[in-house]
Amino acid sequence: MKLSKNLTLAEVTRSETAKRRNIDNTPTEEHIENLKILANNVFQPLRDYFGVPIYISSGYRSEALNKAIKGSKTSQHCKGEAIDIDNDNANNGVTNRHIFEYIRDNLKFDQLINEFPIKGNPSWVHVSFSKDQQRNQVLKAYKDSRNVTRYKDITNDL
Repeated sequence: MKLSKNLTLAEVTRSETAKRRNIDNTPTEEHIENLKILANNVFQPLRDYFGVPIYISSGYRSEALNKAIKGSKTSQHCKGEAIDIDNDNANNGVTNRHIFEYIRDNLKFDQLINEFPIKGNPSWVHVSFSKDQQRNQVLKAYKDSRNVTRYKDITNDL
């Protein structure tokens, strides 16, 4: 099933953890509708702008899969409202930093997270889009001195 011109449902539900642990990662119809909204408002504009494949490292997560990977209990991935993008190994000239900056500067979004940056380049990019409202919140994920993940709001640091 196509969610947008260049994104399929299989791409956003693929999970090695789900395969290994035999976890059902099938979204509901409501989740599929949310994924279509996300695909058409964020993924497809990225794909169209850069003109190269954009790689999703994590998309939809069923509650069981989210629990298995120890994801946040409030993760928008479980609603079909978030994707993680990791394009750094694509060798097509488009880096995670390019993607992060393009989304930040050109698209509407709910949350945009620069995940654990190394010299400013995100290790991956988390982006969410809600059918209800967009907070346009820009965050940076990092580990504190106790190795606990923390988020710093960098919305106004642009």
